[in-house]
Amino acid sequence: MSDYYVEPKPGDLIEISRLGYKHWAIYVGCGYVIHLAPTDNLAQASVSSIMSVLSEKAVVKKELLWEIARSEACRVNNKYDGKYKPLPASQIIQEAELLLGKQVNYRVASQNCEHFVTRLRYGTARSDQVRETMASAVALVGVGVVLGMATVLGGLLLPSKPEEK
Repeated sequence: MSDYYVEPKPGDLIEISRLGYKHWAIYVGCGYVIHLAPTDNLAQASVSSIMSVLSEKAVVKKELLWEIARSEACRVNNKYDGKYKPLPASQIIQEAELLLGKQVNYRVASQNCEHFVTRLRYGTARSDQVRETMASAVALVGVGVVLGMATVLGGLLLPSKPEEK
């Protein structure tokens, strides 16, 4: 086991690394988490499916953390504890369990799995993942534009070589 492993406590936010994004769940004890998953009619395969980001609906499920994470890295990440006071664990779990089996709206930018679990833990829905992804995309596009412009301007401003005869 890694020196960085932290045993989750009920009410903790669990961050699960996926290819290109993070999936979020709330730990409720005895190895179980509650999280948003694709609706059964969209994807039977749980949240590892990229199809989950295409859905407009999700279902609240309680599953074993190891079944959700599989071989992917996961960790406790109560990243907003310095900004927001966590609600009592009993309240977090009670509210999460009341939502089990319910179908909820899902929008990648405004109602995703991170929004879901942060609202449960802090009473405030937050997702830096969306903002960070957008900032990275804008930066990448910006670098591409600057490089493209430099190439064009360089070609226009640099003296051309005399043609060989």
